[in-house]
Amino acid sequence: MTTTTPDPTAPTTTAATPDPTAPAPTTTAATPDPTAPAPAPATTATPDPTTTAPVTTATPDPTNPTAPTPEAERLRRWRLVLGGGGADGTGCALSGRDAAMDGALASLYGRENGREKGRGANGGEGGRRSAGLGASAPGVARWLGDIRTYFPSSVVQVMQRDAIDRLGLSALLLEPEMLAAVEADVHLVGTLLSLNKVMPETTRETARAVVRKVVEQLEKKLAQRTRATLTGALDRSARISRPRHRDIDWDRTIRANLKNYLPEYRTVVPERLIGYGRAAQSVKKDVVLCIDQSGSMAASVVYASVFGAVLASMRTLDTRLVVFDTSVVDLTDQLDDPVDVLFGTQLGGGTDINRALAYCQSRITRPAETVVVLISDLYEGGIRDEMLKRVAAMKASGVQFVTLLALSDEGTPAYDREHAAALAALGAPAFACTPELFPDVMAAAIEKRPLPIPDMAEQR
Repeated sequence: MTTTTPDPTAPTTTAATPDPTAPAPTTTAATPDPTAPAPAPATTATPDPTTTAPVTTATPDPTNPTAPTPEAERLRRWRLVLGGGGADGTGCALSGRDAAMDGALASLYGRENGREKGRGANGGEGGRRSAGLGASAPGVARWLGDIRTYFPSSVVQVMQRDAIDRLGLSALLLEPEMLAAVEADVHLVGTLLSLNKVMPETTRETARAVVRKVVEQLEKKLAQRTRATLTGALDRSARISRPRHRDIDWDRTIRANLKNYLPEYRTVVPERLIGYGRAAQSVKKDVVLCIDQSGSMAASVVYASVFGAVLASMRTLDTRLVVFDTSVVDLTDQLDDPVDVLFGTQLGGGTDINRALAYCQSRITRPAETVVVLISDLYEGGIRDEMLKRVAAMKASGVQFVTLLALSDEGTPAYDREHAAALAALGAPAFACTPELFPDVMAAAIEKRPLPIPDMAEQR
């Protein structure tokens, strides 16, 4: 066996024989350079014992020395809620804008009685809120301007509604300068309509401007979706047997002709074509809106009038709008302007549902193509049994009958449960409907599908 002697002059690798004279390599982690700045400590490292960590609940923001601490902000908010006085327990004094906000709240929500009387509406220390806006329209108008300055629109609308209810300010709405200062919403429109009989001519134009503003906002919000939803429902409900090519409903046509399938050609021979009706051809459905105009239904009257105008603008629907209390008024001729419809109502009074349904029934000429929508809390002052018989007769003739306890965002109102149960037994369940759901309810009625009834418990 031959061995090979390595060349003594050949260099050896450092991995095998490191140079004993070379300094040992070092790593930064093991021995840092004393001249280099120390790296930033890790977040888990022990903080410098000579410094104190800031406490967010005690130390204000150094970049904004005037900013209140979270604890002070909580006390400020509680002070505004509780209204001051020794019982509030906050010990927080208000000034500037906060004092003005507290004054606006005190004017509406303050308390006053014989034993404890507030020192005013300025929210000063030791005083209780004292409610009152005064009896003059200029004073109320100033207050309305204040709350619009300090609070968002949604809060302003709630405070206006509370002021009318708590402090009896309805009469001041008859003054033009007051109306010019209010934040218009559906509830304000309902209040104005309830005052329609006693409204002077000097105020009527201002009131109409307020009502028109709200109506235009609602139309902008609701009209497009309503038209789109109902146009689709009308097209689907109107089937024709000799459609043009672009109107063929291929899905229904194929299903109707599956018996004509030819396996050898893998083809369905369509002996019968099924097509969509065209929405622009003629009137497809008749709609009757029958609206209870008793005082509790104010918001529903507003929304129903807007929807009535939207439905009347669709050529494929023949829409009739009827309002009632103990008498019946047909406002169909005014549907081109929902403001005229609203001022044609007379909120308040009794209720005779049977009489209203008798009038609507007399106007039905195509029962199988008619949808009747009764909007009422069902407190009947007329003949109950006759009312139920009319509903049963209309349904038996093919009318799609819908009962809405309310058409608003306010949830399920107080209603006559016995009458609601009786209508449900006839196949006309009563439920509260929001404006957003109404197009879907109408679409289902037009197509004769089950109605999308919301959970009543969730609406309360």
